[in-house]
Amino acid sequence: MGLELFIARRIYGEKSEEQRFSQPAIQIALTGIAIGLAVMVVSVFVVLGFQREVTDKVVGFGSHAQVLSLSLDEYGMLCPVVTNDSLMQAVTETEGVEHAQVFAVTQGMLKTNDNFVGVQMKGVGEDYDLSFFRRFLVEGEMPSFSADSSSNQLVLSRRIADAMQLKCGDRVFAYFVSTDNIRARRFTIAGIYETHLAEFDKVMCLTDLRTIRKLNNWKADESSGVEIRVAGFNEGDEVADCLARNINHTVDRIGALRGVFSIRQIVPHIFSWLDVLDMNVVMIIVLMMLIGGFTIVSGLLIVMLERIQMIGILKALGATNGTVRRIFRHFSVMLVGKGMLIGNVVALLLCFVQQHFGIVKLNPDTYYIDAVPIEFNWLYFLLINIGVLLISSLIIFGSSYLMSIKGPATTIRWE
Repeated sequence: MGLELFIARRIYGEKSEEQRFSQPAIQIALTGIAIGLAVMVVSVFVVLGFQREVTDKVVGFGSHAQVLSLSLDEYGMLCPVVTNDSLMQAVTETEGVEHAQVFAVTQGMLKTNDNFVGVQMKGVGEDYDLSFFRRFLVEGEMPSFSADSSSNQLVLSRRIADAMQLKCGDRVFAYFVSTDNIRARRFTIAGIYETHLAEFDKVMCLTDLRTIRKLNNWKADESSGVEIRVAGFNEGDEVADCLARNINHTVDRIGALRGVFSIRQIVPHIFSWLDVLDMNVVMIIVLMMLIGGFTIVSGLLIVMLERIQMIGILKALGATNGTVRRIFRHFSVMLVGKGMLIGNVVALLLCFVQQHFGIVKLNPDTYYIDAVPIEFNWLYFLLINIGVLLISSLIIFGSSYLMSIKGPATTIRWE
């Protein structure tokens, strides 16, 4: 063990009445480093959790990309997309596409004797991946929807069910207004889901694809569009761009233009909100770095002032300014290391408890989820710790030059 490290460890471990100023300063610096690191780690894990939860829900409702119609009919409504074999082959053979599913939508109104609510009916067939809705199903069961027959089964959200005072097994009338008449259908409530994504929960219902096609007067190969799923969210934009080069502005059998849109383009406001969270995290990290740097410098200066006689004795014995600087660098590294260890333990413990027990609740109408989400990302965890360590090292290296004391005779007599 070198002389500088030995002296630094003695300074760090010594607890005596003479250290009436430095001990509180060391504890404050230690606490500041620990809190700063813990806040940074928790903030990043929470934002990643928000992004994952909200993104998964939005993708669950609309997939990663969609092929939609760009043309209007004579009544000002969007024309259907002809989802024939050639289109589906062009989609499924595109690199990166894992699954393609046809859907059809129409607007309607659910009505009971006492209540009514406007809804968007989404028709799906056998090829539609319903795992997302099964995950959030809170009552009943998910029917086997079909593109060839109508079961008159309906899956709606908890929000709609509560507003209409409906439960599984109840029957409800739905009314649909077309250009020439009003159509009525009677559905049986098969299941109730709850995602807390209010923008979709308040309107979205699921039923058979054939039912919606009949209500829209569409043929068997006409749909509202094709939803496209890829391996991961980050690949969605790239796959959408690739599809757009092959499909955009092509004309189908009924003369309608087709276009490809990523989920970011379909609901941009939600992803803009998530991007704002990234900026908030950057601001938090910068503030915590500044606070941590200030506590390190202030703690180091207070220890130096209390140990100024020791510095004078060391200089009198032949120690150089470099030796003194190295002593206090070792001391600072010990302080930062312990603070980082405590901060990491506290952050991981808080995140683990929140992830498994959901202690901190949220208003789902505002935040789209009912509890603060956590996603552990060890790469970001490592980068945060490396960043804190590098910045702390720069601060320690710079502040150590304040230890270059001249005149050992004067410093020995200093009180």
